[in-house]
Amino acid sequence: MVEQQADRTMELSEWEERWQENKIGFHQLEVNRMLQVNYDSVVNGRSGVRFFFPLCGKAVDMKWLADLGHSVVGVEISEKAIKQFFQENNMTYSEEPVPSLPGARLFQNSEKNISLYQSDLFSFSSSVAGQFGAIWDRGSLVAINPKDRERYAALIISLMAADCRYLLDTLLYNPSLYKGPPFFVPDEQVHGLFGEFQLQHRPGNTLIPATGPAGGDPG
Repeated sequence: MVEQQADRTMELSEWEERWQENKIGFHQLEVNRMLQVNYDSVVNGRSGVRFFFPLCGKAVDMKWLADLGHSVVGVEISEKAIKQFFQENNMTYSEEPVPSLPGARLFQNSEKNISLYQSDLFSFSSSVAGQFGAIWDRGSLVAINPKDRERYAALIISLMAADCRYLLDTLLYNPSLYKGPPFFVPDEQVHGLFGEFQLQHRPGNTLIPATGPAGGDPG
C-alpha cells in the first residue's frame, strides 16, 4: 500500500454526491480503448460470456458488450448513474427489489442481458447473481479505499468462474502529488492480491501527468 494514500477514505455518500453534482470526470463517453484492444484475449473464443462490472457507473462499455452478444451484470451505488445509463442508451428498463440484498434494487433492460444492481459492492456476492466468465475492472480497484483492497480482491476472486478472465486497468502517477481517488495501486500489490492466478501485463495503463495539483482530481 502506498504510504501517502494509506489512510485516505471515500464514503459511499461522497460517491453518490459526485454523481448528483455531475462531478464524474472518470466517466468516458466512448468505449474504453483498453477493453477494445484486449477484447479477443478476454473473450478467448467464447460466445455469450457473462461480464461483471464492479462499480459500473454508466459505462458505455456495457452496451457495447451486450451488442456483441454477451450479458452484463454491474453493481453501482448511485441510482442516478444506473438510470442515466438506460436513458442515455434509449433502453426501456424494469426496476425491482432484490430479496437477498435488503435495500438494493435491480434494474434490467427489456432484453434482460444488462442487469445493474444498485447496492454497496461489498454486500454483493455470488449467491446473488452467480459467477462470471469475465470481469472488466476499469475504475473499481483504483476507487476502493486502500484499506479495503484485500477484502475487495477476495470478493472479486469469489465471483470468478473457472474460466474467468479478469481485465484490470490501473493508473500510473506520482502518489505524493495527488491523494486520490483514483488511487495508485503498484504492480507488486496487484500481484500480492491476485498472485495465485496467471497474470499478464496488457497494454492500456492510464497515465496521469506527474505535474498535476496535489489536491486535484485527475479524472
